[in-house]
Amino acid sequence: MDALHLSDRLAAVAAYVPDGARLADIGSDHAYLPANLLLNQRINFAIAGEVAKGPLQNAEEEIARHHLTDVLKPRLADGLAAVMPEDDIDTVVIAGMGGRLITNILEAGHQHGEHYAHLILQANTDVAAVRSWLMKHHYRITAERMILDDGHYYEIVVAEPGMAEYSDQALQFGPLNIAEQASVWREYWQREQQRLQSIMQQLADQNQQQSAAYANYAQQVAQIQEVLTHASE
Repeated sequence: MDALHLSDRLAAVAAYVPDGARLADIGSDHAYLPANLLLNQRINFAIAGEVAKGPLQNAEEEIARHHLTDVLKPRLADGLAAVMPEDDIDTVVIAGMGGRLITNILEAGHQHGEHYAHLILQANTDVAAVRSWLMKHHYRITAERMILDDGHYYEIVVAEPGMAEYSDQALQFGPLNIAEQASVWREYWQREQQRLQSIMQQLADQNQQQSAAYANYAQQVAQIQEVLTHASE
């Protein structure tokens, strides 16, 4: 993978970046995403933020390789501290991290009333925590997508400023995911249901059907069955 050839995961994230955006890519990983968008004339300006010197150097080398130093600025900073007011950033991408880390980055970057026109978030874990943060901080979800890339499932959540209230079920599974019935999303949750049922069978084989663990797994399976039924209606 490089700036000319994005992975399926990063290509899916890139597809949600609005044309003409001024982008901050936090945790930029060689700056592949913003460099690709600039090379394809999709965006006008970008920040590649990194918290460690090694990854920052990788980004600097990629930027120089493609002669993008005037329009793609590498910054050594913690999260959204990479963004300066004069950057006029309207779109933020945070991809390839755990959901709790993403919420921490968002929280730290919204201490002074900041709001961005577009947030494009791809959490590897704890996606429900990301949705919960968005709801509590007056962002509404405008798009959701789950993709399968190299044997791994990844979920993308896109949001913009606005008021929304989501149920616990919507926070867990995604309000738009539930409504849109995407095949990859259904496949993921069907696999998750099978995994949980396998654990339940192991507990049953050990006569643990009355245990708190068995009840917890059974509750999760029931929740999955409910949203899959909803999606097939």
